[in-house]
Amino acid sequence: MHALIQRLWHGLVVVAIVATATFVLVRLAPGDPFAAALENARLTPAIRAQWRAAYGLDGSVGTQYLHWISSLARGDLGFSTSTNQPVSRAIAQALPNTMLLMGTSVVIAFVLGTMLGALQASRRGGVADRGIGFVTLIGTALPDFWLALVVLLAGASWWRLFPVGGVADLLLPIGAPWHTVLLDHLRHLVLPVCTLVTLLVAPVARLQRIALLDRLGAEWIRTATAKGVAPRAVFRRHAWRTALGPVVTLAGLALPALFGGAVFIEHVFAWPGMGQLAASAVAARDYHLVVGCVLVGTVMVVAGSMLADTLLERLDPRVAHDEIMAARSAA
Repeated sequence: MHALIQRLWHGLVVVAIVATATFVLVRLAPGDPFAAALENARLTPAIRAQWRAAYGLDGSVGTQYLHWISSLARGDLGFSTSTNQPVSRAIAQALPNTMLLMGTSVVIAFVLGTMLGALQASRRGGVADRGIGFVTLIGTALPDFWLALVVLLAGASWWRLFPVGGVADLLLPIGAPWHTVLLDHLRHLVLPVCTLVTLLVAPVARLQRIALLDRLGAEWIRTATAKGVAPRAVFRRHAWRTALGPVVTLAGLALPALFGGAVFIEHVFAWPGMGQLAASAVAARDYHLVVGCVLVGTVMVVAGSMLADTLLERLDPRVAHDEIMAARSAA
C-alpha cells in the first residue's frame, strides 16, 4: 500500500510539473490565439481587452496560471479557440478514436512481437532467428511517415481494398444495420493499424529476444534443467514469464506515448485523434487546447507506467519484494 501511495504521489507531481511547464512555454512563444484577428484596425482597444479577458488571456502569466488552476479545480479545462468549443468536449471527441486505433495496434503488435521474439530465442542462430532478425532490423529503420504513405498507396490506391482515410464512410446511411457500421469501421481501421503494427512489432520482438536469451543463461534456469524439468516447461514457465517484464514495461509506456506521438499516422490517414488535435492546436496557438492535450497525455503516461509496474509484479514476484523492501527502508 505504501508503494502504491508513493507511486500516485510521484505521478501527481509529474503531471503538475509537465502541465505547468507547458502552460508557461506556450504563453512565452510569440503571438497568441487572437494575434491575427486583433491586428484589425477597426477593433477598438476595449473590444480587444474584452476578448482577452473572456478567454483568460489578460494579465501576466502568473495571473493567467492562477485563473487556470482555479478553473481546473472545478473540472474546467478552458475554451478552445480553434474548435470553438470547450476543451473537454474537443478531447472527448478525439480520445475514443485514438484509444481505438492505438489500443488495437499495441495489442496486436505486442502479441505478435513477443511470439516472434520467443521463436527467435528458442532457435538462436538458426534460419528463423536470422530471418526474423533481418526483417525486424528493417522494421526499426522505417520512417513512420514514409511507411504510412506506402501503406496508403498500396491499400487504397493500387489495390483499392480499403478506404483512403477517416473513421467512417460519410455516405453511410444513418439507419444502417450494426454489422454494416462495424464492418465499415473495421475497413477504415485496417491501414493505420497495419502501419502502426509494422512500426511497433520490430522493437518488441528484438527486446523479447534479448530478454529471453538473458533469462535462458541464468543460474536458476540451468538448475531447473539439471533437475530434469522438460525443456518446454523451462522455456514457458520459467524463462518466458520472467522475460516478459521489459516488454510489459515497454507496453505500459508505448500506448500512452502513441496518443500524441502518432501525429504523422493520423495526419496521413485523416484519423481524427489526439495527435492530430494537438498538432492543429499548436498551429493555431490554441493555448487551452494545447495544455489540455498535454495534460491528458501525461496522465495516460503515468497511468500506463503504474499499470506496467503492477503487471510486472504479477509476472515476477521478486520485483514486488524489492519494492517493498525499498519502501520500508525509505520510511
